[in-house]
Amino acid sequence: MSRFEPEFLASMSAVDATIEATEDDHRRAILENYRRHVYLEVSGRFDDILSPEMTVEHPVYRISWAGKVTVLDGIEEVRAFYEGLGHADAVLWNTDETVAVADWGFAAELTLHQLISGEALATDGEEIDDPGASYHLSSRQAFVWPYDERARLRGEHIYEDVSTRRFEKVAAEDVISPQRAAELFAPHLA
Repeated sequence: MSRFEPEFLASMSAVDATIEATEDDHRRAILENYRRHVYLEVSGRFDDILSPEMTVEHPVYRISWAGKVTVLDGIEEVRAFYEGLGHADAVLWNTDETVAVADWGFAAELTLHQLISGEALATDGEEIDDPGASYHLSSRQAFVWPYDERARLRGEHIYEDVSTRRFEKVAAEDVISPQRAAELFAPHLA
């Protein structure tokens, strides 16, 4: 078992606790949408994320990551972004999350973790010694995700504190494959 699996499996614990403490139905629905979104994304089920039940017809994403800002305007640009993730073989999870929810959506601050290839890190501009190795990348991030009156995602605004980016090479036995990640999250999507 990967040394990261316990953290990976607990990655929605702050959201779960916030859902339990939230009495307002609309706000609970927002958090439940977010939690399902994460499980679907990590499982590679991008079409389910972009279904009309979960996401508005014209979402706008603003992603500030690795010192670059990307704006995705509309469902086709967002779909292309997710399709690109499907080829990345990266597995994501978070820890140290603080969540706040309101009628407009939710905000969170967290440490985002990724198991990622050295080649992908090099593409992000990181200097690494082994492009063929796997790495654990982490950084502090802030999420602001607006939702509509039906608790559907209107966009993702993701801001990475690049000063906190850290990465380390990991042993093969500590890598969680995308297939294993989907297996671990499958019970949450049943």
